[in-house]
Amino acid sequence: MFRVLYNSVAVMSDAAAGEVRLSPPDAHPFVKWAGGKGSLVGAIAERIPRGRTYRRYVEPFVGAGAMFFWMRRSFPDLPGVIGDSNEELISAYRAIRDSVDEVLAKLETHALMHSEEHYYAVRGRVPHAPVERAARFIYLNRTCYNGLYRVNRKGGFNVPIGRYDNPKIVDRENLLAVATALEGTELRSGDFRDITSECGAGDIVYLDPPYDPLSQTSQFTSYTRDGFHRPEQERLAQAFEAMAARGACVILSNSDTALIRDLYSALSPAPTIDEVEVPRSINSKGGGRGKIKELLIYSRP
Repeated sequence: MFRVLYNSVAVMSDAAAGEVRLSPPDAHPFVKWAGGKGSLVGAIAERIPRGRTYRRYVEPFVGAGAMFFWMRRSFPDLPGVIGDSNEELISAYRAIRDSVDEVLAKLETHALMHSEEHYYAVRGRVPHAPVERAARFIYLNRTCYNGLYRVNRKGGFNVPIGRYDNPKIVDRENLLAVATALEGTELRSGDFRDITSECGAGDIVYLDPPYDPLSQTSQFTSYTRDGFHRPEQERLAQAFEAMAARGACVILSNSDTALIRDLYSALSPAPTIDEVEVPRSINSKGGGRGKIKELLIYSRP
């Protein structure tokens, strides 16, 4: 069991955006990811009860891992379990943890060969070897349009090449730091319910699902071919309630929509629902970028 003592942790944040700054050699996200939580980490951390004893940190929608890397940096002895339904993403985490030097060598090759022709050739082939798959995943992420991860109904990555003068394909220092941060971390690929089914007393659980869309035009859940829609949001609320009933500290972020407010207000006991303001960076029109309200929902035993 690990006791979290906040008095010994220094959190550096940008007053305007609330962004926790992770400076080298601290690990930070190695992929660009729609909905990344770099600007929300400070607000999430404030809602973890202080001075209590915890046994592990669990995050079933890890994505780029901004919150996970903050936890590893701040509480390096707290065991972690992270997962995602995106198998390619978890495969990349695993390859970095177990074979980072080989992943770096493959990325060096992609960097030397990078061109539009090479991009589409790599996009069109899915290798079987874990190291090659991880390097492909990172290469495409660093060079595709807006760092977007999107798949078609067959599960194939289908984002076009981005227009970058000098994309950073090989970030050696950070990948080595990521490999270190992942040591001893349990990695799982699959549904959030399977990853959280045993969470209870002593666990800190952070849930960052694909957000409920603010409108039909803003809907984006294509991280996997199955998507994440109202039935999944309802299942997640049920899982939240079950974990809280078992004594876990559960924190969830999501859109400020009527569906999300209704789902979580109806839980028993009702969790706390806070509004937070965060930057919005994904919009095809520059005028649509700015700050937007989101919800942080949490239950603290």
